[in-house]
Amino acid sequence: MIDRAPAATLVIFGATGDLTRRLIAPALVHLMRDGLLDDGFKILGVAREMGDDAMLCDSLEKFLRENGTLEEEGDQHGWSALRHRISYRSGDFANPALFSALTAELNGAVIFYLATAPSFFGPLVDALGDAGLLDEADGFRRIAVEKPFGTDLASACALNARLLGRAAETQIFRVDHFLGKETVQNIMVARFGNALTGAVWNNRHIDHVQITVAETVAVGSRGAFYDATGALRDMVANHLFQLLAMVAMEPPNRFDAETIRDEKARVLKAVHPVRPEDTVRGRYAAGEAGGQPVVDYRAEQNVAADSRTETFVAAKVAIDTFRWAGVPFYLRTGKALAARDSEIVIRFRDVPAAPFEGIEGERPANELVIQIQPREGLHLGIVVKRPGPTLTTASVALDFCYAEAFGLGRPTGYETLIYDLLIGDQTLFQRADMVEACWTAVAPLIEAWRQGEPEDYAAGTTGPAGSGALMARDGRTWRAIA
Repeated sequence: MIDRAPAATLVIFGATGDLTRRLIAPALVHLMRDGLLDDGFKILGVAREMGDDAMLCDSLEKFLRENGTLEEEGDQHGWSALRHRISYRSGDFANPALFSALTAELNGAVIFYLATAPSFFGPLVDALGDAGLLDEADGFRRIAVEKPFGTDLASACALNARLLGRAAETQIFRVDHFLGKETVQNIMVARFGNALTGAVWNNRHIDHVQITVAETVAVGSRGAFYDATGALRDMVANHLFQLLAMVAMEPPNRFDAETIRDEKARVLKAVHPVRPEDTVRGRYAAGEAGGQPVVDYRAEQNVAADSRTETFVAAKVAIDTFRWAGVPFYLRTGKALAARDSEIVIRFRDVPAAPFEGIEGERPANELVIQIQPREGLHLGIVVKRPGPTLTTASVALDFCYAEAFGLGRPTGYETLIYDLLIGDQTLFQRADMVEACWTAVAPLIEAWRQGEPEDYAAGTTGPAGSGALMARDGRTWRAIA
C-alpha cells in the first residue's frame, strides 16, 4: 500500500500552457483517483492570462475531456475531487507585486512548478527568493524545473549557479519526464534484482548497446522553439544520456536518492566527449510520417529558410570505465521517422560458431530489448531448435508486456514525478553535476555543428543513410524501428 503524499500547495507557473494541460493535469487526476493526494493538497495556477478560478478549471476540463483522460469513471471522480482544489491568479512574472501577493497567500509546504519557457527559470527563482518564498520555516519549499536545462555547458553552469544561489540542491528538482516511465524505472530492478542479468552486464558478455527514441511527429507548431534547439539539445543531452546512465551505472549499495544519483553522476562523468566523426546529423525532407503529410523541415512554420538545425542525431559514445571499456553505446533520435519507437537494446556477444558448423538456421546474438514506448515491456531474444527430425536453429523472443501483466491504464509518466516531488524523493531527478556532465559530453558537437549542413532524409523513413553507415563501419546494424 502506497502512503498518501503530505499536504502541500502546488503552485504552477504557466498554468494555462501546454505542459500543464497535456501532462501535469492528467497526472494529478490519476493521483487523485488513486487516493495518493492528501485532503490538504491544493493547486494554485499562475499565468499572465486574465481570468479567474473557473476559467482555469474550465480550460483544463475541456482539454481533459477532448484528450480522453476522463473516459473512465474513476478518472471522472478524480477530476471532480481535484477541480474544487484549484485556484488561479493572473499576474506578470516580472512584477514584484505578484510575489508579494503569493507571500501573503501561501503558508506551509509549497512546490513551485516552473512550467514555463526556460527564459523564466532564473528570474522566477530570483523573484521567489527575494520574496522569501523559498524559506522553509513552516514547511518544505521545492522548485521543479523542466528541461531544457541550459543550451550548452556554460549556460547550464550559469543556471545551476543562479538557482543554487537561492535554494539548496535538496530543494531543486530538475525534471526529465522520460525517467517517470515505468519501464525506465524498471531498468534498475531488472539489472540489480536478477542474478541472470547481473552476471552478464559487462564487457565480457555485451557487444554493444543501442538507445533509440524515434518519433513520427514533425515539429508542427513548435518551429520557433525547435529551430533554436535541435535534436542534440532537445533529446540527446538529457533524455538519451539519462537512459544511458540507467543502463551503465554501477550497482548502488543502497536504493536511496543520493546513492543512486552518485552512481549516475559517476558514469556520466566517465562518458568520453563525443567526437564529431562518430556522429550523424540529419534533417527531414518532405514525405509522409505517422499517416500525415510532412513538409520539408525548412518549410515549417517559424523555421528559418536557411536553417542548419538537425532533426535527427545518431552517435557512437564511449564510456571510460572498467565495466564498459570497448563496448560502444549507439544513440539515435529523430523526428518524422517511420514509427514511434523508444527502446534500449542490449546486444550480447556471439557464441562460438564451431559447434554449429554445418547446422542450418538462424543464430543471431542474444539481445535484451527494453521497450519504453509505445508497448512498454521487456523482450529477450534467444536461439532454440526448430521442431522436426533435423537439428535446425531458430530465433524466438521471450516477451513481457507491462499492460498485459499489470494493466497500466493511461499514465503520462508525471504521476511518479509529482508524487516524488511531494514526498521529497529526488531519485528520478537530475542533480547539477549530472546536467553539467551531459553538456560536457556533447560540447564538441555543439561547436563542430556551427558549420556544415545536416544530411537530408525523407519523412517516414528510418533517418539519413549516414546513420546506417555509422553502424556498418563497425560491422553492426541498428535494430529496426518498428
